[in-house]
Amino acid sequence: MNKIEVVLDYSLWKKKIKNPKNYFKKKILKINNLKHFKEKSKNFTIFLTNSKKMKDLNKKFRNKNKTTDVLSFPFDKKKKYKHNIYLGDIAISYDIIKKRSKTSDFFLEFDKMWIHGYLHLLGHDHKKDKDYKKMQKLEKLTLNTFYKKN
Repeated sequence: MNKIEVVLDYSLWKKKIKNPKNYFKKKILKINNLKHFKEKSKNFTIFLTNSKKMKDLNKKFRNKNKTTDVLSFPFDKKKKYKHNIYLGDIAISYDIIKKRSKTSDFFLEFDKMWIHGYLHLLGHDHKKDKDYKKMQKLEKLTLNTFYKKN
């Protein structure tokens, strides 16, 4: 059973996403059939906040005194994830997504961020060029399941 907890820390999120739990439930159902995600756990928390809080988190956990769009906090980086274990937490900045959506779509930008964070929770990174390309390919594949035209 997949479980996604949503923590709303910033009121403007509520205006954009009326029912966040339902939003994620629909998205997870779509990616369940993708080969890469079939046997992966989908138990995590999404922390929806603003740029000020993201700056605080980035400073505290990464020693970077600046805001960022998404942060991932894996529960255990060393484990190979099996079914129904808790992956960790993802924090996302409303302000950055809102700014990017001026030339795009809010929900597309939001989905890009949480998918990026989710892949980090699954153990992917983008430190090396080949890893960056692999992660980018998985992000595009996932987004295509959400936004494919019928």
